[in-house]
Amino acid sequence: MDRNMTKMDVAAEKAPFRIGLLLVEGFALMSFASVVEPLRAANLLAGRPLYDVRAIPTAGEAAMSSAGTVVPAQGRVGEAPDFDLIMVVAGGDPMAFDDRRAIGWLRRAARAGVTLGGVSGGPIILARAGLMAGRRMTVHWEHAPALAETVPGLMLERTLYVIDRDRVTCAGGTAPMDLMHALIAGHHGAAFARRVSDWFLHTDVRPAAGAQRAGLTERIGTASRPVLDAVAAMESHIGDPLDLGQLARAAGVGPRQLNRLFRDKLGLSTMAFYLRLRLETARNLMRNGPFAVTEVALATGFASSAHFSRAYRTRYGEPPSRLRHQRVRTDA
Repeated sequence: MDRNMTKMDVAAEKAPFRIGLLLVEGFALMSFASVVEPLRAANLLAGRPLYDVRAIPTAGEAAMSSAGTVVPAQGRVGEAPDFDLIMVVAGGDPMAFDDRRAIGWLRRAARAGVTLGGVSGGPIILARAGLMAGRRMTVHWEHAPALAETVPGLMLERTLYVIDRDRVTCAGGTAPMDLMHALIAGHHGAAFARRVSDWFLHTDVRPAAGAQRAGLTERIGTASRPVLDAVAAMESHIGDPLDLGQLARAAGVGPRQLNRLFRDKLGLSTMAFYLRLRLETARNLMRNGPFAVTEVALATGFASSAHFSRAYRTRYGEPPSRLRHQRVRTDA
């Protein structure tokens, strides 16, 4: 297996990919369905079980959604976290969630190397449990101001979803369908992911950063499908950058062809564009939050703060620390 591949990207080699959905009582039914249904369709269209999805109520034998739908337990809090990904699905008032047993289980899973995620109110539970430190994240706009005030220092973005290394957060509503598209594309290729999205008439798949921004085509100025697929993969892997071969596989073309397309459409090589995208993310983090250079370097996929600082200075003509100092003076 490619040493640069993350645990989230090995499902094509190790099926089925195991996902536990930790359901908090009163969870958002639409968010739950938007996670589960694309994975079910992927299994159906592939003719084999690509994804093993199990519901885990925070307590009891079942969990009731905000709409009154009851989902029976297929696993239990406290069991060995034998999953590749655990996602917390919550609604209602996630700020009030204080189930020590469930939080302890999530922390043990994190220590065991399980990727953790949250949908709708789920990211709030992860953040309040101390599991989002040093990770970029998003949350439903309704909860963002209170979360920022309650847990200061979060790398909080107003986007549809964020995949940052071993953390996956999603704003909820229908956004999990876009997240699942990215997940399936990363595992089994963009063409298969589009088949799944088409199954649900979900033809206008939005990129990770699409919540408060123009569509990907308008933002980067091309309608080239391989370029769009590659950029979508880049935006899903800011903190754990993919190599050229992985991006080419996500785009469904060869590395040399992908480079030719990027140079023709965007005037940059594939990896030069990727570096610029990561540095723009880093600059936004430095501008909008009280984060140390080392924190930002790790969150945007740089091996060290020295490497990050060199790349940042080359791009912007100044060290990243200058922007941070300017922000501190402005806040003062």
